[in-house]
This record gives sequence, structure tokens and C-alpha cells, in this order.
Amino acid sequence: MEKKFLTGDRLYLRALADADLDGPYVEWLNDPDVCRFNSHHVFPYPVDAARGYLAATRSSRTVLALAICRLEDDRHVGNIALQQIDPIARSAEYAILLGDRTCWGQGFAKEASAMLLRHGFRELNLHRIHCGTSADNLPMQRLAAFLGMREEGRRRQALFKRGRYTDIIEYGLLRDECPAKFLA
Repeated sequence: MEKKFLTGDRLYLRALADADLDGPYVEWLNDPDVCRFNSHHVFPYPVDAARGYLAATRSSRTVLALAICRLEDDRHVGNIALQQIDPIARSAEYAILLGDRTCWGQGFAKEASAMLLRHGFRELNLHRIHCGTSADNLPMQRLAAFLGMREEGRRRQALFKRGRYTDIIEYGLLRDECPAKFLA
């Protein structure tokens, strides 16, 4: 298995590995409940697509995609990423998928996100990190607020899920707005 890249109190982040394709990773992206607020689960997500994604991200300098793993048992519980990394504008899009439902509501998304923000601002020298989420995704909206992100706008009826259109709320965080506890 891949080595620990970033370590927190209960979690660590590591590179996604081929072995993850044999675990629950692909199942998460085919689960309608896990994907109820994102753009996945419109077409089946086969192992070959995941394999292609892993291969593309390994050599990329515009995507940092990591597995979220529990320290206590090394269980892969989700993925987190900085993508569309722009070295000129020093910005990146943040994305997270906590696929293991038994880990929902336990603060794992907060811990993993804080580690990734710290890395993005301190090591990648980013100036801005942003994300968008469904207007129906209240847990992600609370996570964005916890991280210090500000609502920057709304893309009206930009997501079609479960037979209806919904808005996407855009959030952003500048380095000098980032809570000090995430940069320490």
C-alpha cells in the first residue's frame, strides 16, 4: 500500500493506489446515496474508468488526488483532491467524497479537509481554494463554512439530479482568510 502522505489525529491521506480498485472505491461512485449531491451516478463508473483516472493523476501536476484512510485500521474511507491546480493564478478546486457511510457525521471530512487546505496553502503555495456544491447538500455547505470558505455565487439550475435541476453554490477561500488553526 502507498505510504502516508499527510497525517492527522485519526486519519491519514495517501496516494490512490491500484489496490484501491479492489476495495470499495468504485462502488462509492456507483452508489446513488453516496453520489446524491454530486455529478456521479449518471452513467455506471466501471473499474477501467477508475484505473484511467488513477493513471492520469499519478503524473499530473494539476491534480492532487488522495485516499482518506483511518489510522486505526488503514481502512480507505473516501477520497479528497485539489484539482485544476493553476500555478499562475495559484488556485485549485477542492473536492471530497466520503464514501464509507459508517464514517459519516464523525468529523472525518473536517479533519481530512483541514490537512489538505494546510498542504495547499503552505506547500503548494496556493492563493485561493474553491469548490461548488449542490444547494441541497447541507453537510457540504456546513463543511465549507467550518473551513472558512465564503459563498461567492450561485450557478442557477446547473446540476440535474434525481429528476430535477438544482443550483450549485460556489465557495472560495483565500490564503489570508484561512483560519490560523488550519495553517499551524
